[in-house]
Amino acid sequence: MSGALKSALTLAFLGLLVVGAAAWGWTALTEPFPEDEPVAICEDTEVAAGTEVRRDQVVVSVFNGSGRSGLAGATSAQLTERGFVAGDIGDSPQPAASTQIWADDPTNPAVDLVKQQFKQARVVTGDALGVGVVVVVGEKFKTLRPKQVESVLAQADATFCRATGAE
Repeated sequence: MSGALKSALTLAFLGLLVVGAAAWGWTALTEPFPEDEPVAICEDTEVAAGTEVRRDQVVVSVFNGSGRSGLAGATSAQLTERGFVAGDIGDSPQPAASTQIWADDPTNPAVDLVKQQFKQARVVTGDALGVGVVVVVGEKFKTLRPKQVESVLAQADATFCRATGAE
C-alpha cells in the first residue's frame, strides 16, 4: 500500500470519527433536561394509640371562608410560626361563619392538635380541599389561641398525612 493511499484512508477514518462525535454531541446537547419528580409534602402514616404527634409532623391547609382578603395566608403563616408545615392556601368554595376543620375522623390526633390551636373551631365532615388537615377560617375568626399546644397523644390507632422530612 502506497503512502498516499494510507494517508487518504487515515484521513477518511478520522473524518468519519469527527462526524460521529459531532452527531453524538448534538444529540446530547439538544436532549431535554430530566424532570425531577415532585416530592409529596406529606405521606399517610399510621400511628398507634399512645404515640405522640407533634406540630412539625402535621401539614395544615388553610382556606378563607370569610370576606376578608388574605385571611387564609395570614392564618397559615401563624400556624407555620408555631411549627406546623404549610399546605395549600386558598378560598373556600363556601362561606363559613366560624372556624371549621374538615375531617372524616374528629378523633384523629393531627386534627385534635390543629383544633387546639383555635378558640372555637369545630370539626365537620367535608371534602379534602388540600393536603393534610384542612382548616376553613370564617367571619368570626380573630386569632389563634395564645396557648400553644405542642403535641398530643393518639387516643386510638389512626392515620394522618405526616410531613415528609419530619422525624
